[in-house]
Amino acid sequence: MHNPLDHIINKIYHVEILPPKQESTKLLADLDVFKEKYMRVMESGYCACITDNAMGLMAFQGHEIIEEMKLPVHSDQVMIHLNTFHTKADLDNILLSCKNLGIESLLIITGDGSDRLPKLQPKDIDESEVESVTSVELLRYIHRAYPDTFVLGVAFNPYEPPNHEFAKLSRKIEAGASFIITQPIIEQNPQVDRLLAEYPDIPVTVEAWMSKKLSLLSDAIGYKISEDTQFDPIATLKMLHQVYPQCGVYLSLVGFKTQYDLIKGLWI
Repeated sequence: MHNPLDHIINKIYHVEILPPKQESTKLLADLDVFKEKYMRVMESGYCACITDNAMGLMAFQGHEIIEEMKLPVHSDQVMIHLNTFHTKADLDNILLSCKNLGIESLLIITGDGSDRLPKLQPKDIDESEVESVTSVELLRYIHRAYPDTFVLGVAFNPYEPPNHEFAKLSRKIEAGASFIITQPIIEQNPQVDRLLAEYPDIPVTVEAWMSKKLSLLSDAIGYKISEDTQFDPIATLKMLHQVYPQCGVYLSLVGFKTQYDLIKGLWI
């Protein structure tokens, strides 16, 4: 299995790709767009990061699209997000499909739910000491049920109360997480600085917000950002490289038509 640190050493961007929503009225066109983005990321040598029902909105699963469209998989160039809002049968189907496809990297998150999404129950994954399943329990289950199969990462939210977030992160690391991806940041962040100081041996990737719409970022992180804030995604990306040269970078909502060609050469 590949080492997550290699993505940082080799300056490999993590590029977010959202699968088509299940309620799409133009599914074939959306699938073609997904394929175009995916193949572009593959050809660039970057890592395609495919979300799992982002913001609680039902979407097709990354492994489904890869299988259906017969897309190539390079083990160090695909990352599947996986959250707790699945049935046990669907969870195992996703994990088995990823194993068979050769997808090694999984970002394990608790996730955003909705009334339309089922949620794993503790008894589903042999957990009896908790009332609900979080990323911690899901990490433990994957390690038990699929040993030596996946490279598992977790999220870190620098906008949560620090003591709570660092305690939660400690449990994630103990449960087997081997890399960390932050929520989006648009400037140097004191909690990310603390994260790097307390976990110097774990690869950390900072998430760069590439949309010019800061209102969407406010919705994503649950933290109000003033609309008066001057924000240039490309300039911010350059700044993050300078401030956090020891980190990888995850590109969230990157514009494939307007930004993608501009990011080449920024990571030097």
